[in-house]
Amino acid sequence: MAAIETSLFTWRDVEARGDLERFYLVRDHLPDAQLVQYLEVMRGQGRDDYPVPAMWNALIAGVVFQHPSIESLIRELGRNPALREDCGFSPLPVQRKPLTRLVRDELSGRLRAKRETPGQPQAAIPGSWNFSRFLANVIELEETLGLVTGMIATLRGQLMEALPDFGRHLGFDGKAIDSHSSGRVKRASGETSDPDADWGKHETNGVDARTGKPWTRLKSWFGYGLHLIADTQYEIPVAVHVTPASRSEQVELRTMIGELFAQEPPLAERCRDFSADRGLDSAETKALLWDAYRIRPLIDTRELWREEKQQPDYDPSKLITRPLRPARVDTIVHTEKGSVHCICPLTGEQRDLAFQGFEADRNTLKYRCSAAAYGLDCPGRERCHQAGGVDPGEYGRIVRIKLEEHDRRIFVPTPHGSPSWQRGYNRRSALERINNRIDHSFGFEQHFIRGLAKMQTRVGLALAVMMAMALGHIKQGRPQQMRSLVQPIAATG
Repeated sequence: MAAIETSLFTWRDVEARGDLERFYLVRDHLPDAQLVQYLEVMRGQGRDDYPVPAMWNALIAGVVFQHPSIESLIRELGRNPALREDCGFSPLPVQRKPLTRLVRDELSGRLRAKRETPGQPQAAIPGSWNFSRFLANVIELEETLGLVTGMIATLRGQLMEALPDFGRHLGFDGKAIDSHSSGRVKRASGETSDPDADWGKHETNGVDARTGKPWTRLKSWFGYGLHLIADTQYEIPVAVHVTPASRSEQVELRTMIGELFAQEPPLAERCRDFSADRGLDSAETKALLWDAYRIRPLIDTRELWREEKQQPDYDPSKLITRPLRPARVDTIVHTEKGSVHCICPLTGEQRDLAFQGFEADRNTLKYRCSAAAYGLDCPGRERCHQAGGVDPGEYGRIVRIKLEEHDRRIFVPTPHGSPSWQRGYNRRSALERINNRIDHSFGFEQHFIRGLAKMQTRVGLALAVMMAMALGHIKQGRPQQMRSLVQPIAATG
């Protein structure tokens, strides 16, 4: 039997395809089969005026085209028949069929057929109530089974297959997301209009370069914290957690690292370095990355040494140093950033030791006397050797720093400020660009979301769309566009 065409042409034939291609890209690469199956089960035997796949596709289209609300999406569907058709809705309103039923004649008692007058045509697109109920089901599946964030895990594995070096350079960043609630407590209930949210504080510390006095800036917000791990080379998300704002980033980072590498052991093997800003500076985190996974931490070091700054002879222009081995008299000192120096016992001159690399088999940082390494004249060389209890000869003194014997916050396999450390740390700006897309491209700077489950779902959908679009670009031979979210795709053929 020949297929019956419902229209003489498709609306996509008359619609500019460049913009819609972005929707096709996500629709065709989003691993949503299980989620749609569960949504079908939740609908059960209820009315099927608007099929589940069509509702789901429309929801994804709303994310792709960055609609701030359901009402905005409905308006787009109303004026774009090509999008309606591609989602799976009827492009035109459907007239309900008249109902025929048997009724008994009151006089004769005989049955006869009676045709009911059909009602108003069914709208081609769902209303806000339909979408709200459907979205509630999606949120429930995320809250109970994690099916939305599960798509992120699936896409992560697919991206690892498509890009052999995906995940080699990872980074972490946290971001504040304000709730749509003001945070004021209602007298009647004793709660806010968003009971899942709470107050968060972010403290930034530093030292005035001119005066040497410490300063502190405090930012507070009511809402949530978004904690993101991403590939810093490709600017693609890898894992995400959404928590109340008060949740510690330090704790959340270590939790996410453990979960991520437990779920994806090949990723732990592939990863070479992990970057984060100084707010995540922690001996525990740095030790975890290196000791458990052999991943080099590229995390900026906070300035926590305060005692020296309180001294009356403190000079802000000079580095603050402390003895490398305080238990014995020696000429070797270090800064809080982990740079290692020697102080000449005759002249008092301070010089940087020459870094010779990290000895992984010994778990040690290796440094060499700078005078010997660079051919410099050092009148105090012999006394320096005596102080250190060494006799290195012409090669010069060697200083080895065993990581587990020193402050793990300060001493790491790739020293702070070294060229390789700086290159890796500079890639961390990828996290800032991803967060900017979350705010501006996906509308989280101004939103109407209340509730942790709803926020987690919305964030998960946004990141899944971002990852699916990247995967689609890669598979279709456009890797240079994998980070593009809004640029129309040129039609081919």
